[in-house]
Amino acid sequence: MKDILDEIVAHKRIEVAEQKEQMSPRTLYAAVEKIMDDGIEARSMSMALNNDAHGIIAEFKRKSPSKGWIMEEGKPEVIPPSYEQNGAAALSILTDERFFGGSMEFVKTARPLVNIPILRKDFIIDEYQLFQARQIGADAVLLIAADLKKQEVKTLTALAHELKLEVLLEMHSLEEVEYAELDVDMLGINNRNLGTFHTDVQNSFSMISRLPEDKVKVSESGIGKPETIRLLREVGYRGFLMGEHFMKQPDPGKALGDFISKLVMG
Repeated sequence: MKDILDEIVAHKRIEVAEQKEQMSPRTLYAAVEKIMDDGIEARSMSMALNNDAHGIIAEFKRKSPSKGWIMEEGKPEVIPPSYEQNGAAALSILTDERFFGGSMEFVKTARPLVNIPILRKDFIIDEYQLFQARQIGADAVLLIAADLKKQEVKTLTALAHELKLEVLLEMHSLEEVEYAELDVDMLGINNRNLGTFHTDVQNSFSMISRLPEDKVKVSESGIGKPETIRLLREVGYRGFLMGEHFMKQPDPGKALGDFISKLVMG
């Protein structure tokens, strides 16, 4: 199978160039400067995860490259607020349109309707996208070690922090663990290989001993049982990113509530 990550990143470069044509960097930066000057605060996702009893980051994900549409009719004004009402510690909202059926508009729509942190989940390769994230109301951004050099992560993280955005750094393999020393806010271990889509939660267990103790750690993908979260919490994880498990259900918010009830009862 062709590595889908290479295809996504190649398309993302074209997409960002087109977005810069539609709104010049100067215009975008000025808009964000006004947001900052107005004192509009971003919420701390790392703090929310640390302080929450369950730490579930509920994901609004309508589509995936491997499975196609999961919930094409999913509405950002309905599902993210329902996630919050049913106990989510934070939200992850896909903004990649071509491969994940997402949109930056989804973050803008959800932001005034919820009080918990929102992660802009996308393939961020350019500082322009960090300004976009701040403009649409995201509180944190995802940076993926597999598609960025270490120095690029360092530079993007520094700018994200200037914009008062937190950074969730996603790693998948032991080769990427050296990125963990960077000044990011959260360290994510993706249990899904972005090239092959093979998913194995064991990846989070095998990687934990290589991660710094002082960082908030997040396990991503492939989590379907409350027992898995209990075991992951025991070894040090505080965040658990779950999307497809809930989005496959007719009512994702209720599915989350039911899941947390089992987590508490167990």
